[in-house]
Amino acid sequence: MSVSKVVYITGGSKGIGYGIAQYLLNKGYRVAISSRKMDAAQQAAKQLTGDPGNILALQSDVRNAADEEKAVDDILKKWGQLDVLVANAGVGVFAPIEELTHEQWHQVIDTNVTGVFNSVKAAVEAIKKTKGYIITIASLAGINFSPNSTAYNASKFAIVGFTQALMLDLRQKDVKVSTIMPGSVTSHFNNHQPSEEDAWKIQPEDIGELVYDLLVMNPRTLPSKIEVRPTKPPVKK
Repeated sequence: MSVSKVVYITGGSKGIGYGIAQYLLNKGYRVAISSRKMDAAQQAAKQLTGDPGNILALQSDVRNAADEEKAVDDILKKWGQLDVLVANAGVGVFAPIEELTHEQWHQVIDTNVTGVFNSVKAAVEAIKKTKGYIITIASLAGINFSPNSTAYNASKFAIVGFTQALMLDLRQKDVKVSTIMPGSVTSHFNNHQPSEEDAWKIQPEDIGELVYDLLVMNPRTLPSKIEVRPTKPPVKK
């Protein structure tokens, strides 16, 4: 099957973003991935398997609106269209409120909330032209709160609300909008080093498969908010 649609994945150099990129490349999509550092994006692009002509590495810090605008411009210059945005870039800082610094708060909120806004704002006009899809990667932390997570919970609750309101803004303009809310995923998030002990968790390519399923779903159907968690809980030692 030949698919010419263009997907932009923020934070696509590792973890969930990388897994989504690889899955969609395997399905024939053209995929642009971004990272705050160009060398990280380029290294990931080299590791991705698929037609090199279908892969574009971009430098963009989602906290910077101008970076996201340039990233979208670069995509349009290369491929002439943008069909899908996967707003995936995110960070986590976990500490009790007494220890959480102002800088850490802003790092999380500016990346996870303002960064998604910047990505959507930069991409929305191009996606309206293709009657495409905007997908945000939130978390089950967007509906379930936990200790030492004030910044992270606040950011993910915000993204769930932002995305649902965005869906209402754009559904009459033939643009689909969904948020995916994963539970535990095997990734390098928060400096975690994946190991065999993570086998019970969702794998990044599983989220890629879910994104693909959304993209090929009947146009009349819109799963606007998707919770996804491991089939079984971790084995207690």
